[in-house]
Amino acid sequence: MNSIKKLTGKRLFLPIFCMILVMMVNIVYDVANGNFALNFFTISIRNGVLYGRLIDVLNRGSEVAILAIGMTLVVSSSAGTDISVGSVMSLSACMCCMLLAGYGVSSTSDLAVPLIVGILGGLIIACVCGCFNGFLVAYLGVQPMVATLILYSAARAIGLLLCNNLIVYVRNDAYKFFGGYLGFIPTPIVIAAICIAVMALLLKFTALGLYVQSVGINKKASRIAGLNSSRIILICYVICGLCAGVAGIVSSSRIYSADSNNIGLNYEMDAILAVALGGNSLGGGKFSLAGSIIGAYTIQAITTTMYAMGVSTSVAPVFKAIIVIIIVAIQAPPFRAYLRQRSAKKAALAKGVQ
Repeated sequence: MNSIKKLTGKRLFLPIFCMILVMMVNIVYDVANGNFALNFFTISIRNGVLYGRLIDVLNRGSEVAILAIGMTLVVSSSAGTDISVGSVMSLSACMCCMLLAGYGVSSTSDLAVPLIVGILGGLIIACVCGCFNGFLVAYLGVQPMVATLILYSAARAIGLLLCNNLIVYVRNDAYKFFGGYLGFIPTPIVIAAICIAVMALLLKFTALGLYVQSVGINKKASRIAGLNSSRIILICYVICGLCAGVAGIVSSSRIYSADSNNIGLNYEMDAILAVALGGNSLGGGKFSLAGSIIGAYTIQAITTTMYAMGVSTSVAPVFKAIIVIIIVAIQAPPFRAYLRQRSAKKAALAKGVQ
């Protein structure tokens, strides 16, 4: 009994359990339809590239995984969510494609500026958005959801203005690479792996993770201890903006265009859900980057599974909403207090029987 309690009490239990549950659903579904039981895990090479449902999950879930990195830091430090990341993705893609194609040009195969200039332009404007959000939250004391609601509403419109109300197509092989393949491996998987590795190393070999958790647990106490709480929160929002910029460029490269209305649409909800599914408290404080990443890919696995089962794309958000409700309910203080009381009563009864 104690071993089970220790296992369920671990931070990564919830995301790993959810991932295993999704995999089991796939196995049962394949068996019920007369297919190979491990169809979900089957990986093959077709036309010189990796192919399979698992590869599709890793590939399509890359943008959410990248967003989850920044969202984890924001939630932990400010006890709030950045609901603008999807719109910032769109703005970053629009800036990048506008620079590469030239203002007013709707389609081109020749780059107007070097590729690195376009990419840096997209990343810089994403960081500026993160800085704007962070300034409102950290220095003006605006509630995170209210502060980020501004760019949630305005960023896509700004992207449309940058692209002169056009969908800008950049039909260039160098730009398509970021959403294409590196050899036989999908490039988005590699980019997501690099982003995760960089953040993991940053948290391991610097005090950033400790500072973020300290500020999230008690902002005033952290300030008394000598930490610049406002600056730490600002840094977290800038990192979140940068992650949104990277995800936006990857998403744009997949379709070699800047579609302001559709790039990053509803991705902010997936990023928040990934953090919650990763076992992180939405009230701030301690966090698990590994849990958020597992949560991000679990969400994509759920989406892929629903599509494989023939569930309509318009119905899929309903299932995600149900998952959010369950996770929030599990994390609610009254529910946790109830479980503790139940556990204490059982322990007391066990001692009485002995």
